[in-house]
Amino acid sequence: MKVQIKETQNPTIVKFEFPEFILQNQHLEFKNIDEAKNSPLAQKLFYLPFVKTVYISGNFIAVERFSIVEWKDVQEEVANQIEEFIANGGVIVLPSENVVKKQPISIYGETTPNPATLKFVANRALTKTSAEFKNIDEAYSSPLAKELFKFHFVKEIFITENYVSITKYDSISWDEITLELRNFIKQYLENGGIVLDENLIESDKKIENQQIKNFDNLDVTSQQIINILEEYVKPAVAADGGNILFDSYDETDKKVKVILQGSCNGCPSSTFTLKNGIENMLKSMLNDSEISVEALNA
Repeated sequence: MKVQIKETQNPTIVKFEFPEFILQNQHLEFKNIDEAKNSPLAQKLFYLPFVKTVYISGNFIAVERFSIVEWKDVQEEVANQIEEFIANGGVIVLPSENVVKKQPISIYGETTPNPATLKFVANRALTKTSAEFKNIDEAYSSPLAKELFKFHFVKEIFITENYVSITKYDSISWDEITLELRNFIKQYLENGGIVLDENLIESDKKIENQQIKNFDNLDVTSQQIINILEEYVKPAVAADGGNILFDSYDETDKKVKVILQGSCNGCPSSTFTLKNGIENMLKSMLNDSEISVEALNA
């Protein structure tokens, strides 16, 4: 079994990824060889003098090193040892009566105002962070999104709290693919698959966090607009499989720019309806008939 070497944001930790899951619904961490008694592979790795911690989860093994070496000098050796261990029939983790049983996941499809977009709603939380991906290259922070982009009919993906919003190409109907996607997402989650790697989505969160970080420095009108969007618009948009972000407000021409994500993005009719609805709401609540809204696609 071939493993891939992947760097992480922590320079002392390297991930060794497998082409399939090696551990279901568990996340194991070992600080020394004694703690690793139920993982023969982790015990073998601890015989390497530079290994500090071993993590096993999903489809990867992550190893933290001591500072006596650099990963570029030893990572190939570690990868080779892992591959050789498995090729010789070695067991990664011993069966345990205490293994957490697979948690049943319920997924159902829900239509949105955008006919090209469908929500796949889970019965549990998926992430604390919203993220949108236009293609597989953008999806480096989401193993789930990367897998979904392997379906040739998947065009865009939006992930938030408890659902995945998928936009398809027009060449295929939802009747042909809904069940396939629902079953795939359900199985992926039940097998402990990672939805979003929170350590890799700083750039994706940049726009959404900007308004929070700079809120106190904004003009009063911009602050009011953000509060209105958060309290009145966002919940309704989220229910339809989308998201909305404040971009800017120009005090000179009184133009508000908002960014649309998920099902709101790319559908002319829903964009027009949402834009007019936000515009009328802001005019009324801010008592200013000159305010206009421009909707930007993410």
